[in-house]
Amino acid sequence: EHTRNFYQNQIKEGEALVNGKKAKPGAIILEGDLVEVQQKEAKPLDVQPQDIPIDILYEDEDVAIVNKPKGMVVHPAPGHPDGTLVNALLYHCRGRLSSINGVIRPGIVHRIDRDTTGSLIVCKNDLAHQDIAAQIAAHRVHRIYKGIVIGHLREPEGEISMPIGRHPRDRKKMAAGVPRGREAVTDYRMVEEFRKNGSYSLVEFSLKTGRTHQIRVHLSAIGHPILGDPVYGPAKCRFSLQGQCLHAETIGFIHPRTKEYMEFSAPLPEYFVELVQKLRGGGTR
Repeated sequence: EHTRNFYQNQIKEGEALVNGKKAKPGAIILEGDLVEVQQKEAKPLDVQPQDIPIDILYEDEDVAIVNKPKGMVVHPAPGHPDGTLVNALLYHCRGRLSSINGVIRPGIVHRIDRDTTGSLIVCKNDLAHQDIAAQIAAHRVHRIYKGIVIGHLREPEGEISMPIGRHPRDRKKMAAGVPRGREAVTDYRMVEEFRKNGSYSLVEFSLKTGRTHQIRVHLSAIGHPILGDPVYGPAKCRFSLQGQCLHAETIGFIHPRTKEYMEFSAPLPEYFVELVQKLRGGGTR
């Protein structure tokens, strides 16, 4: 009744034994092998609740939809021990979050980057988490992003299909078209072009897959990186942005309990709106 990642984590943590010995996730099981799974007792959460204001777009007993602000890390990680969305959720939800992703990422079924803003699904129990995770794995969660890219796309709309994997030389980055990369497909639609105050475009993106940094990697690969992207874009940005100008605007999914389709949209953040106005001030097409 659990997800693939749940079982993979059990194996990595040594909770699954083959013939009495720890085995790697890719180990081949042979006829006659004895597989034992040791279920550890649930650990108390060691991430502390913090009274951090968060924008809740929707909430019920199973899920919450959060409008994540720019600069907020989703869950604790090296260099970000607190002040994260998880810390805020533990306070807001009084600890009522799914436990599948452990003590560091309770309730987190998917993520968006620290400097990407917008809609994020939070699961408040394991039933909801398993259901939403299955929808994400089957590419049934509808996700629409808006971003400002450098330059003008050759076609007003289209599909970018390039596998994405770990960068061969810089393990902190992802790259498109690498050997053994995973399938990644991004649809795009040009919304508005800005011409007199530089060459930029407001673009809408629809994710068919959900790879790490997918939109950022794909747009950089075709020569139109997201404006302000410190990893996949130019070293300097004339607008002094704090990270990429990318917003997870809309998210839609089947509710895990009612089985009804639900869709929510997060308004563009203030910095994004101001930047569009600044770009329009020089003229648009």
